[in-house]
Amino acid sequence: MSEDPDKIQEEENELYEHYNLRVDNGQGLLRIDKFLMNRIENASRTKIQQSAKAGNILVNHKAVRQNYKVKPGDSISIVLSYPPREIEVIPEDIPLEIVYEDGDLLFVNKPPGMVVHPAYANYTGTLVNALAHYLQKASGNEEAFPLLVHRIDKDTSGIMVVAKNELMQTHLARMFFDHAIERTYQALIWGNPERDQGTITGHIARSMKDRKVFTVYPAGDRGKHAITHYRVLKRFRYVTLVECRLETGRTHQIRVHFKHIGHPLFGDKTYGGDKILKGTTFTKYRQFISNCFKMLPRQALHAKSLGFLHPISKKEIFIDSDLPEDMKQVVEKWEKYTGF
Repeated sequence: MSEDPDKIQEEENELYEHYNLRVDNGQGLLRIDKFLMNRIENASRTKIQQSAKAGNILVNHKAVRQNYKVKPGDSISIVLSYPPREIEVIPEDIPLEIVYEDGDLLFVNKPPGMVVHPAYANYTGTLVNALAHYLQKASGNEEAFPLLVHRIDKDTSGIMVVAKNELMQTHLARMFFDHAIERTYQALIWGNPERDQGTITGHIARSMKDRKVFTVYPAGDRGKHAITHYRVLKRFRYVTLVECRLETGRTHQIRVHFKHIGHPLFGDKTYGGDKILKGTTFTKYRQFISNCFKMLPRQALHAKSLGFLHPISKKEIFIDSDLPEDMKQVVEKWEKYTGF
């Protein structure tokens, strides 16, 4: 019998699972799809075969087909798309901004305040509820269902890609895992960073004091490796508009990383950005900040773009978006206030 698989948990904002296995010396020849079904709980043969078709099953670092026969000592790596949903999803007719669509995937511009998928605290009103209704109505197929490969926070706006079939979902899962997807965010942060560009690294895990928030831990201590690149777009003396490029997709990554370097996101209640952290004590200034918070009652974070090589059509796709109105208005308000 093979040893137990070393499962690498999916990144919490990137919805896939990665497994590493090594075939025991006593293992007889066996098709790899059957071998993996025996070793991975709740993994259907169809899902495993889709992973093989997408090139997501590697044996000794080389992609193999589903009929490959495992041999003693083989080192196997597989990326599987997100497991089947556990909660029944009720399609709901909720307005959506679909910015691109083809037969295999679509891009949606998620508004702030919308939860991405149903959970025990949010059964309805989510992006998945809305997409299920949209896809079923468009196709006339009551079984049509959106297949996620990543997500963004409830109060973060912006671009998400959604698969329309399992093969595309499997392809995209591998692309996220391989960091083959270019994605940028824009954020308004407190303070005035010294450099015009930089990189923030630090392992991210749930706080030992409060399970609802995340924090940065010393390398190798706890958590998962995370990398955020940023560059300054515009400085407003007390706050700064930055563009972020992610190499990894940990939960709250941008919010946690900027908190870690002393520049929490403007308006971020979870990480202390909903207080006046920079500026004067004048009443006029305090009122200005209060008005900004009322206009933007969330963290100032927008998933601006996604780009990659379409795994089916082989065409380059780049989807960009404007800042949402609430964030745009606050940036303009800072421009007028500071004259920058």
